[in-house]
Amino acid sequence: HMAATSPAPMRAVAAAFTPPPLSQRITRISTVSALRVHQCHAAHRWRPAQCRGKPTVSGVVEDDDEDTSREALNPEEKEEESAGAGSWGLGWFRLDEVGMDILGIAVPAVLALAADPVTALVDTAFVGHIGSVELAAVGVSISVFNLVSKLFNVPLLNVTTSFVAEQQAVDAKYSGVGERDEVSSTREQASEKRKFLPAVSTSLALAAGIGLMEMAALIIGSGTLMDIVGIPVDSPMRAPAEQFLTLRAYGAPPVVVALAAQGAFRGFMDTKTPLYAVVAGNLVNAILDAIFIFPLGLGVSGAALATVTSEYLAAIILLWKLNNELVLFSWNVIGGDIIRYLKSGALLIARTIAVILPLWLSTSLAARQGPVPMAGYEISLQVWLTISLLNDALALAGQALLASEYAKGNYKQARLVLYRVLQIGGVTGLALAATLFLGFGYLTLLFTDDPAVLDVAQSGVWFVTITQPINAIAFVFDGLYYGVSDFGYAAYSTVLFLSPLLVLLVITQTFSS
Repeated sequence: HMAATSPAPMRAVAAAFTPPPLSQRITRISTVSALRVHQCHAAHRWRPAQCRGKPTVSGVVEDDDEDTSREALNPEEKEEESAGAGSWGLGWFRLDEVGMDILGIAVPAVLALAADPVTALVDTAFVGHIGSVELAAVGVSISVFNLVSKLFNVPLLNVTTSFVAEQQAVDAKYSGVGERDEVSSTREQASEKRKFLPAVSTSLALAAGIGLMEMAALIIGSGTLMDIVGIPVDSPMRAPAEQFLTLRAYGAPPVVVALAAQGAFRGFMDTKTPLYAVVAGNLVNAILDAIFIFPLGLGVSGAALATVTSEYLAAIILLWKLNNELVLFSWNVIGGDIIRYLKSGALLIARTIAVILPLWLSTSLAARQGPVPMAGYEISLQVWLTISLLNDALALAGQALLASEYAKGNYKQARLVLYRVLQIGGVTGLALAATLFLGFGYLTLLFTDDPAVLDVAQSGVWFVTITQPINAIAFVFDGLYYGVSDFGYAAYSTVLFLSPLLVLLVITQTFSS
């Protein structure tokens, strides 16, 4: 599909999986080293690690001698020079400057991206000490809230990141500003005259509308949603679950708006600002949980109120910071931008449905087993979701970098981004699998001391562990497809595998009955 829509870039991307032989790299060391010494004195955008710069393109410097030297190399040698600048490592895995750029975006994004799961973990940990019924009830409510909100939130977030990155890259290219540090400096100098990016204004306007609709749907339909997930009226979980979900619904608008703002910052390759906002919100949530749940005796209602308060705080911080740099809302939003958002969003909504439907059915199956199985399932699910989202930080880095280089037509650099993020993703998946295998039992103790619940949670350790390498690669590929705005392939491939998953769930239900 991608090759059909853009053959030249995709052929270049495919070639990334065939690195040059090690013997060729060894024989070129002297030539490449000599070139790098000369490049440190070149006054072009090419800035290797020895000059303490950040490469943005793999172009040829303008110096005549430099041209002659670089043209003496064949294409493979030029590519190896670009890929090898500032790299370290052996064999197929090397962490060069592109790898460092990926980690520079991904590491701050880890906490920011995991905002909602971390909040859910904090709530689950506090509520788990009230009792297993309350823990199961909050688990159901959190799952319902996440499944409803993610239907629109995840597509909006990913589309915003790609569109803002593309628009920013194109603006920088045609204004003569090519590097991220220069772009940041330009934005700071223009604080009195804020920039207008239609992609940002469109995203925030859609986020405000989506958030209000989600809030209304969750408040009005809380009882119906409990019926759908299999919590009957006479269940001890029903009252606390509805109570938590109804209060939690008031946090839907700030959640969606904050995600749209995060998408804008991601498009600028700034993941530190969202991190600060998320850390502030989560600290407030933990403090208020400790006050509302036990000293004030509000129970599950206190957990919901603490979460909603923290979400409004995070959204306000992000909007305040974004407003210092950009015009947030404008009536000049181009209709074509809205249509583009809606088309791409529709594809990702279909993909999101294919992702959350099995998760929704799994939650329903666990809830039908009773409070103890549901509580154990909720612990395993929250650990799995939180750890898996660490991989999404890598996908985010690949998406932002690939969208920027792809929009500027730097296909060689785009290919290098793809290759490096897949390498780092594979290593991350293996590391997470080993960590969970050794520490899963200790993590479950944070949520409850009920032996029956712990037994159920421990039964899922193998599933949580062995899926991590697969998760890492799957998340990374999502980000790469989003980076080239190929939302269609990402949607079609996910929907294709929905049927076998549903069959497995039906078989599970049949045997459990």
